[in-house]
Amino acid sequence: MSKGSPRKWWRVGLVLLVVGLVLLNLLAYRHGWAMMHFRTTGARTRQPESLSVWQKLRVLVCGVNIPRPHGQGNPSTVGLPFRELTIPGTNGIQLGGWYCPKKDATTLVVQFHGYASDKSRLLTEARQFQELGCAVLLVDFRGSGQSSESETTVGYTEAEDVAAVVAFAREQWPGMRLVLFGQSMGAAAVLRAISQLEVRPDAMILEAVFDTMCNTVRHRFAAMHVPAFPAAELLVFWGGWQMGFNGFAHNPVTYAADVTCPALVMHGNGDVRAHLEDGRRVFAQLRGPKTFVAFAATGHEPYVRRHREEWRAAVSGLLAQVAAKPAEPEAEHR
Repeated sequence: MSKGSPRKWWRVGLVLLVVGLVLLNLLAYRHGWAMMHFRTTGARTRQPESLSVWQKLRVLVCGVNIPRPHGQGNPSTVGLPFRELTIPGTNGIQLGGWYCPKKDATTLVVQFHGYASDKSRLLTEARQFQELGCAVLLVDFRGSGQSSESETTVGYTEAEDVAAVVAFAREQWPGMRLVLFGQSMGAAAVLRAISQLEVRPDAMILEAVFDTMCNTVRHRFAAMHVPAFPAAELLVFWGGWQMGFNGFAHNPVTYAADVTCPALVMHGNGDVRAHLEDGRRVFAQLRGPKTFVAFAATGHEPYVRRHREEWRAAVSGLLAQVAAKPAEPEAEHR
């Protein structure tokens, strides 16, 4: 072996390391773009745990494909009268909504959907809220359903949508008690709106909330049985950088410390995307009256469909707390 060989191999190793890091960052950049931008063509990539080994490899190289969310059906599908609304958001964004009135209701529940979803996925819950005596407003976040744009930030800028909708609701239905309902990303957006944008609901209901942006990305890698480090951190960095926010600071567990209104937090104990411990950490930080409900053998899914009676009992308890609060002067219900 020549005298210069060790240095030569050291240089080769360094070059390979640099090339590997560059490729890893390029993949993370591509994945970040794919997760934050909805496409107009192609089938949606299936859930990580349902993919074959070859499909997982393809996703790791090419990224996910998520068509712009646009569900089927409307409130009449579940027997609810409704009218369509267009709610002005920030920076010219238009948000689609469905308003379902309820005679003599004094509480309005505003529903916010999860990632890569839309308001039509919340129709079952809307029906239950109506049966419990509430008027309902279902909203599409920016990029989804009948709203404008084709992008998402997993609850960060969607908090601005929450704030805009709350301001609209306060103006349209003054005196109504306001309960915010958020699933997954919607829960994160609700918490950020309360913490950072001074939104003040009378109560909130959170389902399947994640504790930090980084953790929820790590869980997705784990669901594919792929090491999360450092890919998850790079994905959070590049995804946030592309969309103009710090993904490492987008943490519902931090926002929760600023919440003082009554809260109901529900979680599935088999959730592989937002672990039960994640939900408990968020719950622990809430400063107002609060209740935590865990559903057995349940994943990242709508809880009311598998646990209807238990779900209704928990929601009824929160609504009773809201009803007991002093009402504002004569509610005007349009």
